[in-house]
Amino acid sequence: MTTEPKRNQMTPLRRRLIVLVTAVLLLAGLGTGMVLRAADRADRANRPQAGGPAVSGGKVTLGQKDRLMFVNAAAGPHRTAVASVPSTEPGSGRTASDLKCARFYAAAGTGVCLQSDTGVLKQNNRALLLDSDLRTRHTYSLAGTPSRARVSPSGRFVAWTVFVSGESYASAFFSTRTSVLDTRTMKLTPSLETFAIDLDGRSYKAADVNYWGVTFAADDDTFYATLNTDNKTYLVRGSLSRQTVTTLIENVECPSLSPDGTRVAFKKRVLSRTDLWREYVLDLRTLKETPLAERHSVDDQATWLDDETVAYALPAEGKVGASDLWSVPANGTGTPRLLIAGASSPAPL
Repeated sequence: MTTEPKRNQMTPLRRRLIVLVTAVLLLAGLGTGMVLRAADRADRANRPQAGGPAVSGGKVTLGQKDRLMFVNAAAGPHRTAVASVPSTEPGSGRTASDLKCARFYAAAGTGVCLQSDTGVLKQNNRALLLDSDLRTRHTYSLAGTPSRARVSPSGRFVAWTVFVSGESYASAFFSTRTSVLDTRTMKLTPSLETFAIDLDGRSYKAADVNYWGVTFAADDDTFYATLNTDNKTYLVRGSLSRQTVTTLIENVECPSLSPDGTRVAFKKRVLSRTDLWREYVLDLRTLKETPLAERHSVDDQATWLDDETVAYALPAEGKVGASDLWSVPANGTGTPRLLIAGASSPAPL
């Protein structure tokens, strides 16, 4: 005797289709909720808050002397705008431009702004080369999330670093890509990973090489940067004309060259395989390291305000995703002081 399936009995195919449709609807609802929550957080951050710094829109240029430029992180309509204050009165009212950046730096009338727009499906990242009036000269698409930006003292060279995902050789931590632009010839070096490496006196090649945190010397050829390979980080001195780098010492990240070219401020990992760094200054003539008075972990590329003082960003207490700018003497003495609350990416003019 043949037994026919009941009319309402669910087949395996129908069951799988229902599970699939349910999963799609749940994911769509979850995604919509995340987007709405992110939009709500952004909306609240764009409203002025009582007790916040005075910020007003106005003319901001790279030709203004004795000004300190930065990315404004204070809540309000000018949040993430490039702003400036007098160098001698960093706590005074801020003048904000219309330009908004995730990272910014400037020197000698040349600026670089790294932008990142977070969409539902993907990020849109780009680098803007700026003139003295903060107008965009050229736009470059970025392969990942903005991380570091620098301009050479003469304004001729610009460098930026991004975090890159999806590269097969990526280390256990992350992968980066660092580019250098010659603004005189507009030649772009997409990645420093093509440069020849001299590691401890020997030619070196490896698939896991990463660079980040370029800082330029005044001769428009020499630069310093972080080289990461085989789970080690090195300070390297490079030549743009020869396309070479040479390792100097280990455990150096995010170097920043002093205005007189004799020292490098850098962050040093003080506990292996952790995100715990302390800020140091290295004398390039003796390779002597001096720990600075800042006792918090510094995850930033410091900026020299002058030959005696460095500035850096620290997470703002009680404010997720916000940072404050602090400064400390470069000789290891003194105490850190709050430079500008709600700010990042300092660039002295």
